[in-house]
Amino acid sequence: MADLARELEGRIEGEVRFDRYSRLLYSTDASIYQVEPLGVVIPKHRDDIEQTIRLAAQAGVPVLPRGGGTSLAGQAVGEAVVLDLSKYMNRVLDLNMAERWVTVQPGVVQDGLGAYLKLHGARFGPDTATSDRATLGGMIGNNSAGARSLVYGKTVDNVLEVRTILADGTEAVFGPVWRQNLKSKTKGDSLEARIYRTALSLAEEYRSEIEKLYPHIPRRVSGYNLDELLDPDEINLAKLIVGSEGTLATVIEAKLDVVPLPAATGLAVLHFDGLLPALETAVDALALEPSAVELVDHMVLELARKSLEYSRRLRFVEGDPQALIIVEFFGESKSEVVSKLAELESRLGKRAQALVRVLDAAEQANVWKVRKAALPLLLGLPGDHKPIAFVEDTAVAPEHLSDYIRRFNEILDDSQTVGAFYAHAGAGCLHIRPLINLKEGSEVQKMQRLAEDVSNLVVEFGGAMSGEHGDGLARSQFNKKMFGPKLYEAFQKLKVAFDPQGIMNPGKVVDGPSMTENLRYGSSYQAIDLPTFFPYRKEGGFARAVELCNGAGVCRKKLDGTMCPSYMVTQEEEHSTRGRANALRAVLDGRLGPEELTGERLYEVMDLCISCKGCKAECPSNVDMARLKSEYLAIYYDTHPHPLRDRMFSSVEAVGRLGVAAAPLSNWITRSSWFRWALERWGGIDRRRTIPPYARQTFSDWFVNREPSTGRRRWRVVLFHDTFMNYNDPEIGVAATRLLEAAGFDVLLVPKRCCGRPAISKGMLSEARSLARANVELLYPYVQQGCAIVGCEPSCLLSLRDEYPDLVPGPESEAIAKRSFLIEEFLPGLEIDFPSPPPKIMVHGHCHQKALSGTDPLVRFLEQTGSRVEIVDSGCCGMAGSFGYEREHFDISLEMAGRRLLPAVRQASPETVLAAPGTSCRHQIHDGTGRRAYHPVEIVARAAGLV
Repeated sequence: MADLARELEGRIEGEVRFDRYSRLLYSTDASIYQVEPLGVVIPKHRDDIEQTIRLAAQAGVPVLPRGGGTSLAGQAVGEAVVLDLSKYMNRVLDLNMAERWVTVQPGVVQDGLGAYLKLHGARFGPDTATSDRATLGGMIGNNSAGARSLVYGKTVDNVLEVRTILADGTEAVFGPVWRQNLKSKTKGDSLEARIYRTALSLAEEYRSEIEKLYPHIPRRVSGYNLDELLDPDEINLAKLIVGSEGTLATVIEAKLDVVPLPAATGLAVLHFDGLLPALETAVDALALEPSAVELVDHMVLELARKSLEYSRRLRFVEGDPQALIIVEFFGESKSEVVSKLAELESRLGKRAQALVRVLDAAEQANVWKVRKAALPLLLGLPGDHKPIAFVEDTAVAPEHLSDYIRRFNEILDDSQTVGAFYAHAGAGCLHIRPLINLKEGSEVQKMQRLAEDVSNLVVEFGGAMSGEHGDGLARSQFNKKMFGPKLYEAFQKLKVAFDPQGIMNPGKVVDGPSMTENLRYGSSYQAIDLPTFFPYRKEGGFARAVELCNGAGVCRKKLDGTMCPSYMVTQEEEHSTRGRANALRAVLDGRLGPEELTGERLYEVMDLCISCKGCKAECPSNVDMARLKSEYLAIYYDTHPHPLRDRMFSSVEAVGRLGVAAAPLSNWITRSSWFRWALERWGGIDRRRTIPPYARQTFSDWFVNREPSTGRRRWRVVLFHDTFMNYNDPEIGVAATRLLEAAGFDVLLVPKRCCGRPAISKGMLSEARSLARANVELLYPYVQQGCAIVGCEPSCLLSLRDEYPDLVPGPESEAIAKRSFLIEEFLPGLEIDFPSPPPKIMVHGHCHQKALSGTDPLVRFLEQTGSRVEIVDSGCCGMAGSFGYEREHFDISLEMAGRRLLPAVRQASPETVLAAPGTSCRHQIHDGTGRRAYHPVEIVARAAGLV
């Protein structure tokens, strides 16, 4: 491998990574499997792919093309050289709307293509639940389908042509060829010609078996698509490449069909008290020609209710149903869609407990987000029993679905397990995930028995083991049973024709290993137990908190949300939440030595986690990488000295006191070039970053000397005056005080300590615990008296809610957490006048606020002024407390902001008031654009004429 790596480095422009960490980072996908690859190549262009495959063929080394690594059956892992096509091979190359086709590279993400095509009033038909991170190359490899296959079919129905690199490193373009023109394709001794000859021969030799044994159902992606070769007029070998899981060739370009966007859409969400009534209704709904009919069961709904992000999205759910059926209709107008929904309600509505119509586009997107999150929500189930993928993709004729599921449930009952049910009821393809503990040998055996029993049931019903997720390591062993020995022989011959050396992603589709080999967790799995500061009670310990990452790859999304800011910029696997969790797990499970826990390479992997907490909410499995990083840093710095700047940032309160005491001299000093040079040289703080000025008077001094506003006081409230409010931005405290008093509160300040957030972010957890304990002792008596604790800085106030109950466990910290509120949460409705509202307010939410409380209260807080409020999906500002100050992070900090936040600010009109509750966010906006953003409480207080 070392020789191959050196040769690759001399031949290609892309990145060659054969080091241990890179191999481990690519050893998993979204499946239950784990195989360490031989190395990783990240090609920059077509020639890199050709050279890699050519050199691998010469060395007899397997090659595995990979996109986002979201495969559920283990297609994207193997003992091979992994070709990561997602980082650079991700451009849309051409679009022809007149002929309705688009040409893309394989690394284009589905939602990225969707956003591009939407500008032209078009879309690519298939739409998977993983659309925000799944690549088109992966969809081609799997023959993906998605929710709207009732209208658009599978990927194979939408691929016109593929440009490939074959197993010998030569290029071949496969597209439609009229039969009378096939002679020229079969001439010669090239690999392409031999492929054509074999494919045509196999189609004729096995025609009767193909017509007889291929399942006649809407969904089937198992095996190879030999049925696509039976057309009497036209042959298109691109249809063979689709669904072949990289075992036949590597796709470098694809020409895809595009379709017009529907003019109008609408949803009906039907609620049921049982699974079978829901399925029966789903099948009957097909008569109304919907665009989608989807199932969500009770287990998924329960997990969504426990998720920070998705619990806020369940507005369309009434009561506690056992199952939902989501029916979607397309139409030429809204009235047509409404008419279809009315017909559905008339025909089938009485069967349901409730029927909720969803016509608003934003609310429809909300429903689909919950539906698409079903898989990672399920995989985030705490404990070792997980709803895993191995029989999760079976498909039968829709009219037999309820009978099939009844029998499937009998198998589950006999095995004394339960399953989660969701997905494509209208297409006869339910994703069913039995709960299995793969860390126990008996449970692994149970998985095997279940798979055998289910495969027998599938054969009985004339179905398929896979309706869209593919064969991979999970189901390839069943293809001989599914298709019979003769067709399996045809598959093997086809594989040999395309891949004589057997180097293209071996062990998938044909000649696959047992489904119980190569498990990520098996009976021998053992994670080391580490002493930790946080208890990880819900997760069951630090290792299980890391294991919550199941590989679904939601952290690789790039177009919306917050998670994961560093990945959005670098597109490096190790900078995703998944990559960091995999690296940590490799140490905990012993694949890397325990010394790596305090080694520099793992520190590099963790370094660009900016502790935004986006993953805590947006990862449906609720992986809290910010907390895991804090714990990791505490372990790392147990054997390494903390940098000076860490001490400075964790002592921000003491620095603030000195800054105010010396103001305005301190501000002159911090603005001077010599000071900033010295700070960069000795403190590692980038000289290009401005230092927030210190106030002449602290907020607490103003508060003591103020004249309280008149008016009757009904309640008392503790204002948690954060460090920045006190020493840098006292005007925020003034506005908060005036607003709370106007609302009828008697405002109290208490001599609290720093919240500990800076110490937490630097892994100084012993110090953070001391600060938390001091604040709990100070604040608890006020909570006992019925006082609420109100704060304005999200990262500070939310530490009381998120970290304190775990840093200082006990009823006192729990009580404080329950009585701590951001000011917009505490003042949802103000019975005061707003004579001077700004015409428009553009809002950038703080990452911790978005993760832990949501931005809806903030929007309502600002809307009560009468202003038009726009919340921007601006992601993370990239400042992240001290992160954006640090010399080695300054540039990437601005890149994070430059993706969405800074462009949105620059495009805002001059009269638009910018609102950002986070000190770091306001600072980044100012440094990046020169514009000033205000804390929302300042805007509301000014609109009310209170300041």
